Amino acid sequence: MKRSHTPPFLVAVTLGIFTVLAGPGIAADPLPAWNDSSAKQAVLGFVAKVTNEGSADFVPESDRIATFDNDGTLWVEQPIYTQLAFALDRLRSMAPQHPEWKTQQPYKSVLDGDLETLKTGGKHALEQIIAATHAGMTSDDFDKITSDWISTAQHPRFKRLYTECVYQPQLELLKYLRENGFKTFIVSGGGIEFMRPWTERVYGISSPQVVGSSIATEFQFVDGQPVLMRLPKVNFVDDKAGKPVGIGQHIGKRPILAVGNSTGDLEMLQYTTGGSGARLGLLVYHNDAEREYAYGPAGGLPDSKIGTFPQSLMDDATENGWIVIGMKENWNQIFPSVP
Repeated sequence: MKRSHTPPFLVAVTLGIFTVLAGPGIAADPLPAWNDSSAKQAVLGFVAKVTNEGSADFVPESDRIATFDNDGTLWVEQPIYTQLAFALDRLRSMAPQHPEWKTQQPYKSVLDGDLETLKTGGKHALEQIIAATHAGMTSDDFDKITSDWISTAQHPRFKRLYTECVYQPQLELLKYLRENGFKTFIVSGGGIEFMRPWTERVYGISSPQVVGSSIATEFQFVDGQPVLMRLPKVNFVDDKAGKPVGIGQHIGKRPILAVGNSTGDLEMLQYTTGGSGARLGLLVYHNDAEREYAYGPAGGLPDSKIGTFPQSLMDDATENGWIVIGMKENWNQIFPSVP
């Protein structure tokens, strides 16, 4: 019986096809926690065209700047901002050294666990608490206090570290953008000194690429050592119209991609998408009460003073071509898996 013989060139072609289809060269899905929706395709399509040198929308790596809000965009912001949870915990730990706080507002409401009364104090009450808990120490001391707290503090609902309450789809997006030559920045209303001790470990975003609100600091000598002393005075608020200002001061270039989730991010998206060339604006819409939270009030969801997403913002997104990422429809996983 005559043995059949496959020509060498056909073997080579077959092996080549097999390598493409099943070997290490196969292109894995860079965003597996994202459902195959129009939002995901918009992100993939945008990255493809700005990184393709043959495209009219090609953007050099030096200009591939992506900015992300933090609270509600990269990690959970309900029932209260994580930095506020830190401030309240710190105030309680400091209370034995301040017996007068038992009768003074807004400290009394914190010690009594009366957050409703605390809310009535508004912005001024929060500024008092931040001044009391974030100032009067060196920057190095604050860095250690923040690092110690964030390494053990848990979210009250999910019973996991706050740093484990980050959004898996966004971690994938950050990684995907960096793999495609983007430089990723946090541009947050949260404190820059609160975020910097842990953002590289959690998000892969290094300290110099964090833009946030800050309190005033002053160069001093303490016990003969040169230090930066934190003062009970606001230096800069990186929120709303402050975000484009912070981008200009810290980054020095207009982003081509911006991601937010609330009215606090409106001006950042306007500034980003208002430039020439290819631009992309993304808004995370919290509409998944079962796996995370649902709040708006856009779309008839409950109103929230934290991470407010009104119908006017939804209308802005439609008018400007921004992509609204509804958690319920677009993400098949919310938080990373933990042991």
